Amino acid sequence: MTAYVVFLHEKTTSPSELELYGPKARDSMTGHSVTRHVAYGRQEVLEGPDMEGVVILSFPTFEEAKAWYDSPAYVSACEHRFNGAEYRVVIVEGA
Repeated sequence: MTAYVVFLHEKTTSPSELELYGPKARDSMTGHSVTRHVAYGRQEVLEGPDMEGVVILSFPTFEEAKAWYDSPAYVSACEHRFNGAEYRVVIVEGA
């Protein structure tokens, strides 16, 4: 069953760290069956706190999504995301 990884970018704390994160995060997807559906497009928050952006990725299975998220390449990229912004991230299976 398809799994989605949803990133809610709540607040930037260091733009320079996020500049390092972006290319490393994209490179970490090499070799994984991932599709990018949403990446910082037009948005309107209807409920809850404002956020700076949304990214939605899909993988063929929950396990494949977790394998990418836990991969050494993405873990390395995350250091910059953790230092550069506040995010909420969730993996959810599709219907």
